[in-house]
Amino acid sequence: MTEHSTYQKIIPHIYLGIAIFIIIFPIYFVFVASTLTSADILAAPMPLTPGVHGVENYTRALLEGSENMGASALTMIKNSLIMALGISVGKIIISLLAAYAIVFFDFKLRKFCFWSIFITLMLPVQVRIMPTYKVISDLGMLNTYAGLILPMVVSATAVFLFRQFFMTIPKEIVEASQIDGASPMAFFFKILIPMTRTPIAAMFVIQFIFGWNQYLWPLLITTKEKYYTLLIGINRMLSGADIQIEWQIVMATTLLALIPPVVVVMVMQKQFVTGMTDTEK
Repeated sequence: MTEHSTYQKIIPHIYLGIAIFIIIFPIYFVFVASTLTSADILAAPMPLTPGVHGVENYTRALLEGSENMGASALTMIKNSLIMALGISVGKIIISLLAAYAIVFFDFKLRKFCFWSIFITLMLPVQVRIMPTYKVISDLGMLNTYAGLILPMVVSATAVFLFRQFFMTIPKEIVEASQIDGASPMAFFFKILIPMTRTPIAAMFVIQFIFGWNQYLWPLLITTKEKYYTLLIGINRMLSGADIQIEWQIVMATTLLALIPPVVVVMVMQKQFVTGMTDTEK
């Protein structure tokens, strides 16, 4: 083995190590801060080794929260989970039905309906946010789970992706189901949905993370602490004017906010990769 070939093999590993360090170090920093006291965190320089207050800080974050918050991290995790699951499941159901109608039913203005849905991708969220807020307010859905979820359950992206997948399904399968006497909904539930399980899994992961990371919409419609999501709660912890920020509780809550999305990605990694790179027919 020549010196040049050895050099070529080592350099990529060095770059990879640097990239991993850049990604992991901020998370490690947050973890260390979550095991210290507020005084230790504000000290210069802050220790870079874990402290002995981890159990105390995480227990308090989960069950009590910070002094300027009336909601614990456990409550906010529950709210974020309800919102993320509601958005992801709702988007998948509505998008599947919409894509099914567009691809397998022949009706007037079919292309117009599809492009009317697709063109909404070009509208910035800021354009729709105030009309949506007015509708939700008039319906009395402020500070409710329905208000958090319903405005987010329609997705042009999901409709487009499911439509593209449905268009790859051979016509022979549709014709065979019709010969067997299957109704349109029987074909949808017994044949189409099982064939679409990997794209559904991939879309679930994407939409769950989308729902979990929502900030602007929950910020607008939640004023009661029992409906705060994790991102809103962390922001409120940092906005206390008269109370000293409890950085150890903020850091513990921030690290807890990473766990559900990571678990979802790890559990559904195989289905997610398959759904994004392959089709199963």
